Amino acid sequence: MGAKSGTKRITPLVYHQDGDQLFIIASKGGTPENPAWYYNLLANPDTTIEVGPDTIEVTIEALTEGDERARLYKIAADKMPNFAEYQTKTDRLIPVVVLRRK
Repeated sequence: MGAKSGTKRITPLVYHQDGDQLFIIASKGGTPENPAWYYNLLANPDTTIEVGPDTIEVTIEALTEGDERARLYKIAADKMPNFAEYQTKTDRLIPVVVLRRK
């Protein structure tokens, strides 16, 4: 849902898994600013995601610092090394967004 417009948005994203937990990375390719979808999720943390044929209701938790953020980011970067590169391209600490099933 758009933070300002209230318009329903669909944004295809790469997701990662840690056990049962799903998460996404707000990298925007290592640019100085977070992606627009990140702010939309912060404004509307209750949302739905599609994983394969399944539609899942989730609440998001944005991790912007700390050990858990670092651990999850490393999982993503180990799987897809471009995420490690993105972090070197920016001064911001790239957020990890945890998708908690309702």
